Amino acid sequence: MEREPGVTALPKNLQFRVGLLLGLTLMVAVGFVVYVLYARGVFEAGQRLTLVAENAEGVSIGMDLTFSGFPIGRVNRMALDEDGRARIDIDVPRKDARWLRTSSVFTIERGVVGSARIRAYTGNLQDPPLADGAVRPVLRGDASEEIPRMVATLRTVLENVEQMTAAGGSLQASLANLQTVTERLAGRQGALAAVLGGDEQAKKVTTAIDRANALLASLSAVSQRFDGVLGKTDQRVFGEGGVMDSAQRALAQANGILGDLRETLKKADQVLADAQQVGENAKAATTDLAALRAEVDASLRKVSGLIDEINRRWPFERSTEIKLP
Repeated sequence: MEREPGVTALPKNLQFRVGLLLGLTLMVAVGFVVYVLYARGVFEAGQRLTLVAENAEGVSIGMDLTFSGFPIGRVNRMALDEDGRARIDIDVPRKDARWLRTSSVFTIERGVVGSARIRAYTGNLQDPPLADGAVRPVLRGDASEEIPRMVATLRTVLENVEQMTAAGGSLQASLANLQTVTERLAGRQGALAAVLGGDEQAKKVTTAIDRANALLASLSAVSQRFDGVLGKTDQRVFGEGGVMDSAQRALAQANGILGDLRETLKKADQVLADAQQVGENAKAATTDLAALRAEVDASLRKVSGLIDEINRRWPFERSTEIKLP
């Protein structure tokens, strides 16, 4: 059978080629999906972290949890709890979970421009690791929330500036005072009048300074005279033939006299020692005299008793006087 002109014959293995192409395409698609899932850590072992926030605005599923600028986890679920707070479930791979500790702090930061960011901060990596399924509070820092407060503060500042620059305000008064000080500085007395508040006070201070200078000059003259007197006194006291020389000679003579007196005292000590020896001898003689006196007193008592006995036995004798040999 002859082919019609202009009609191309189909290859015998066309169906096989088409099937092979479709199979390769399907394998590439499946491989790509598997690679994407692997790249996203679907097949990697991980742990669950739940963050609780008062407001989860700006947070979306698939957002990364970063640590020091590197993603270590991904948001896979968001819901509200019974208290109306947002619960953010994050999957953290096991290899990156070592950066999270029990002391870690989690924040949701949102700038004026751009989306929110979830960040983790760990101060001490030696703390115990964060457990699987841990529930942690999250701090929120939203720069856009500070804008109304900043606007209110700026409005207050502008009102204060307006009050300061208004007529009769503190700034006008300060400028007037500054102008007055400038005029005084340009005056005859200069800075002194500006500091003291007027030319009269400046003149008084100038007069006082002149008097002080005159007093200092007088004191300088007195000091020079006193220096002259001190020089003469020094010459008379410490100079040759002065008071100090006379005093030194007098001290030398006094030392000689004291030496002679010392020798005299030594001789007097010897004499006193001899007198002490004589006194001891006289003391012994005095002891013997006391015994002798006792004997004499006893003899006199005996004689007195004998006279009394004679008077008693010789009653006719008128004269009671007895003359002893």
